[in-house]
Order: sequence, then C-alpha cells, then structure tokens
Amino acid sequence: MGSIKKELRVAIIGAGMGGLACALALKKHGFSHVEVYESASNLGFVGAGIQMAPNMARILDRLGCWDEIAKEATNVQCTSIRQGSTNKELAFVKLHDIKDNYGYPHMVGHRSSLAGGIYEGCKREKVAFFFSTTIDSIKSFGPKPSFVARPRHGEPYTVEADVLLAADGVKSNCRISMLKELGVDADVEDTGQSAYRIMLRREQMADDPELKELIDSDRVTRWIGERRHIIAYPVSNKTIYNISTAHPDTHFAEAPSATYTTRGSKSDMLDTYSSFGDLCHRMLSLVPEGEVCEWKLRVHAPLPTWVHGSVALVGDACHPTLPHLNQGAGQAIEDAGVLAVVLSKCPDNSPQSLNKALRVYEQVRKERAELLVGLAAASGKGLQLGEGAAKEERDRQFAALKHGRGPVPDKWADGDTQRMIFGHDCMKVAEDSFDEFFQSLKADARL
Repeated sequence: MGSIKKELRVAIIGAGMGGLACALALKKHGFSHVEVYESASNLGFVGAGIQMAPNMARILDRLGCWDEIAKEATNVQCTSIRQGSTNKELAFVKLHDIKDNYGYPHMVGHRSSLAGGIYEGCKREKVAFFFSTTIDSIKSFGPKPSFVARPRHGEPYTVEADVLLAADGVKSNCRISMLKELGVDADVEDTGQSAYRIMLRREQMADDPELKELIDSDRVTRWIGERRHIIAYPVSNKTIYNISTAHPDTHFAEAPSATYTTRGSKSDMLDTYSSFGDLCHRMLSLVPEGEVCEWKLRVHAPLPTWVHGSVALVGDACHPTLPHLNQGAGQAIEDAGVLAVVLSKCPDNSPQSLNKALRVYEQVRKERAELLVGLAAASGKGLQLGEGAAKEERDRQFAALKHGRGPVPDKWADGDTQRMIFGHDCMKVAEDSFDEFFQSLKADARL
C-alpha cells in the first residue's frame, strides 16, 4: 500500500493523547498527509500526573518517543493502600517485576511530559497542526468525510479527507454528529463523582518528614474511605507530588452538562476529606487558596458503533472511563496503534475498503476498551465501600495479601488484571487478525 499511503489524506480532530498518538503512529507507518485540528491555541495541558503502564509504553517505544518521556518519570516499585481515616496500611503490593514480566516498567509522570513527548515526535515527522480551530459538526461521513473548520482568527473553510479520526474527547461534537446521523441516543452520563487534581512542589513538602518520604519514594499511595479516596505519587524527577481524588459531586449537580471543571474552594476540599487522618490533612493543607481545581467525572453508555463511513471515534470520544484503573490515556494510545496498523494494511483507498479497515479497528478494540471501562467503575466502587459485609470481605482480601494470597481489590495492582492489561499487544493482535477480520466484513452498501 506504499503509494496509497502517500495519497491518503487523514484528518484528526483533537490534539489530546489519542489524537497526537494517531498522528504520530500514522506518520510512522508511512502516511504522508496527516493533519490535526485542535480548538486550543497550543498544547497547554493542565498540570496533572498520569500513569503509564507497559501496554502504553510498548506502543510509544515503537513510535520512537518513549525514551524521552521515561526520563522524567518515576519507575513505580510498589503500591501502598491505606485506610484514609488512620493511615493504617491495608495492603502493600510490590511491582518491581513488572518490567521482567511485560518488557516495560509501570511508570508515573507528568501529563504535559507525555503529551509533549508525543508532540515532539509529531513535529519531527512533520505532522500538520491547525490550532485555534474548532469543528462544530461533521458535514459528510463518506465517501469522503468533510467538516467545517472555524479558525479563531479567520474565515471558516471546508476540509475534505479520505479518513477522519475524531479524538475530540468526552464532549465530542463528532460523536454527537455520528449518533444523530445513525439515529442513536447516547448522552453523557453523570457518574455522581468529581475529582480534585493537585500538584505539590518538593519545597512545599520538604519540612515535613512524613510528606518528604512520600515524594522521595517510588511508590503509588492510595488512601481509601467511604465514597472517596486519594491517590498520589511523585512525578517530574520527584520535584512534584501529584494528588488526585474521587468523591461525591456537590458542586456540579446544578451546573450545565457542558461544565466539566470549576475553581474549587480549599475549605470545601478539606471538609470533603475531613474523615481522613492527619497525614492527608497536612498534605491537602499545603494547597494554596485559589489553586484548587475540581473536575466533574463523566462517562457515557457503550456506543453501538465507533465507525460510520470513513469516520472513526477515538479515545474518550467513544470509551471515556473513570480514573480508577489508570487506563484512560493508555486505551486512547492503543486505539492509535491499532488504527495505524489497520489503515496501513488496507488493500486500497476506496471508501468501501477504508470503512472495512476502520471496522476491523472497532473489532480489535471495542470489547477490550469497554471491558476496562466497566472494570474501572467496579474497582472504584470497591475502594469506596462504607461499613458492612462487602467492606469486611474487601479488607479480608487486603489482609490476605500480607501472606501472598488472593486477588488485590485495587484492580490496577492485581496480578491477573495486570496480565490482561499490561500483557496485551494490541498492534500485534491487529496485525495477526486483520486479514481474517477484513475478509469477513461485508461492504457498507451506503458507500
């Protein structure tokens, strides 16, 4: 498909993790005309930590950008799950053998480092970026998809491509357009949860020995309580301590559905975690007033399809997830790796063949991504149990871990779950299954 790769024009909407990874993966697979349209004026990612598991690292290494990203990241050696109210350790799980088992370590880093590393790879590969450009809806899904691009400073214009990849997030306008075209209703769902995302600098923690031990460690620490928890770890060469929470939503309940972030109150944050112990209070008290940001956690029901015509949804546009399995970015990057494989193996650039290739992407990715979305939600519920039989059973499982027995209720640290997630090579699955899947699909008569 060498000449076809040079001719094919691929437009990507959204420059988040999924969009950036799609652009880089396609370029690395020989596609010449790759364009990214992004509403923001630059890649000014909000400061937050991110977990980078082996299934993500494996793909980024193939794309030539992993080494730079890993330089600033922390190689996680263990996780400690603690009772929020007392700081008592419920379980301690060693993770030092992750690299031996899966070829890459489990690392944690700064979101901007991850995005920046992929973006630098895109620039080296000469991906075309159009920042400050919004896309309200899709005009046509095929045979050549098209949309109206609206630059912040300029006149709207129509873009036509051979393939359109919609990586425009959980609020995706492209998803809305696709479902409307298909007569399907799948609104964003309220999870009833929101999250604080906090970055503490090393100098803020330096005078407290217990807090300094946290930022000096190679450990992910999670404090759990009824209907709320905190997860934290060091990033950026241990100069920053990343803290993320999950708790019942109180500030977004009456907000418009489009509202996903708000400036939070420090007193409200401290009150939300008033049942947690002194260590957590001292940690949260370091956050300066005015620097508290709260995110609404929203998902949507599984979609009947991710593909229509020559348009495919990517990442949070089709499988947004709660953060309790630490796989949101990883799953978007898996999407990108598979899309590059299936499009590079497509036998020709006819709309019918491109549609079938995109449907192979859906076959390879949809069941797995939706399984992990469900597992993340279940893991979050298990960590936030109140008093009762279910919590007693969970804590019994935590206690058994001290003797090396049983599953880990915090699923991202569970050995069986790690094998299923970390050991999966989505690009190899796409390579091995493409011909069988492609041949089994009937051409879309609408194209």
